[in-house]
Amino acid sequence: MAPAGLLNSFLAAIQASLSVLLVVFYGVLTAKFKLLDGSTGKAISKVCVKVFLPALLLTKIGSELHAGSAQRYLIILIWAFICHIISFLIGISAHLLLKFPDWITAAIMFNNTTSYPLLLIVSLDETGILSNLIVTDESSKAAIERAKSYFLVFATVSSCLTFAVGPRLMDSEHAYEPDPDDKDSSDEIEDDDEAISPTHETEQTSLLRVPDHTRRRTSVVPTTFFPTRQRENSANISFNRRPSYIPKRRWYNFGPRTQWWLLFLYDFLNAPLLGAVAGAIIGLVPPLHRAFFYDTYEGGIFSAWLTASFKSIGQLFVPLPLLVAGVSLYLSRVAANSPDGPREAKLPWLTTLFVLVIRFVVWPVASISVIYALASKTNVLGDDPMLWFTMMLMPTGPSAMKLITMVQVSDADEADEHKIAKILTISYAISPFLAFTVVGALRASVAAIGS
Repeated sequence: MAPAGLLNSFLAAIQASLSVLLVVFYGVLTAKFKLLDGSTGKAISKVCVKVFLPALLLTKIGSELHAGSAQRYLIILIWAFICHIISFLIGISAHLLLKFPDWITAAIMFNNTTSYPLLLIVSLDETGILSNLIVTDESSKAAIERAKSYFLVFATVSSCLTFAVGPRLMDSEHAYEPDPDDKDSSDEIEDDDEAISPTHETEQTSLLRVPDHTRRRTSVVPTTFFPTRQRENSANISFNRRPSYIPKRRWYNFGPRTQWWLLFLYDFLNAPLLGAVAGAIIGLVPPLHRAFFYDTYEGGIFSAWLTASFKSIGQLFVPLPLLVAGVSLYLSRVAANSPDGPREAKLPWLTTLFVLVIRFVVWPVASISVIYALASKTNVLGDDPMLWFTMMLMPTGPSAMKLITMVQVSDADEADEHKIAKILTISYAISPFLAFTVVGALRASVAAIGS
């Protein structure tokens, strides 16, 4: 490619990355000037995950998924599991062999798979550099909407693994903050035992201090999963928490291992997954697809009102989590520097460097190389350049914001929490470095078209 063209692509990618970073910075400003605080940030995060994201998944996946495109989404599902398994192996190896902290596995395994790439792809569209990936007569808007649906399918897998596996990646045990909406929570407290469970968090969850009473915990990890220290702690398993659909009396009749597996499966059932499944059903059933996404005069009886309302609230998901991320980072920094807080934690530079290199160098190089080879040498990935481009970007980028919350509910001290907050701050601060990844993925995708 000509140097001028490469420079233009790089400048466009820098602008798109800065656009995303500025949204995080706006969140910092709103917290600094007390327009948003920890409680409002937590409330926004909750509604984003339970309302806005499922609506976005339903509309994007439902509109793009049909019998002809099902193979592409199956490829993304396979790619998502491959990426997370490899990241897990890297993280657990770094913990066991290099003696890095236990939370490094989650830091490497879970990157920001929703709000960051969605806003990035919108910003890239504004620069016009993605027009090189359109090989048919479709509009740029249609191609971008399809790219969003690809990212969202990958994000659905990440969210499910976050809920079910994320808290279990911590070598320490994890606590549960009872949901005030749970009517049975008071009935499940017997003697001095509290209802305890893994905390369901997502990459949009704010970095809030966990109350001291929630740090009472119990081991819920079977002895076959993780390192020796955790196996020793898992001998006496107490299951006060249970899926809401299982009566309390029947729940305690199950054995400990059966209870653990029921909880593990139940943790996969979350609002984003339900939204994605609903979208897949609507997309694959022709009458439903027509009713929800066709024009009114073509039989779209829901498109003008129900689908339109889902699209309206789904669009709110794109910027809000990053805004809350800025609020969370600022509040965490303030807590670290407060007189009542612990002594300033020293940043573990070697751990930080390892995480950043994996997230910003190793994964970009690996994903671009693998996807380019498959796209140019085989027909496995089909003929959609936008699919190739998004798959190259999916496993890259900063670690997810949920990492700090996973550590908060573990037995780590506050100094460790502040270390992780610093690492996340650095990760987002250097996120414009992804411009190299964007340009590399763009050029590789264009080259694969020619081959």
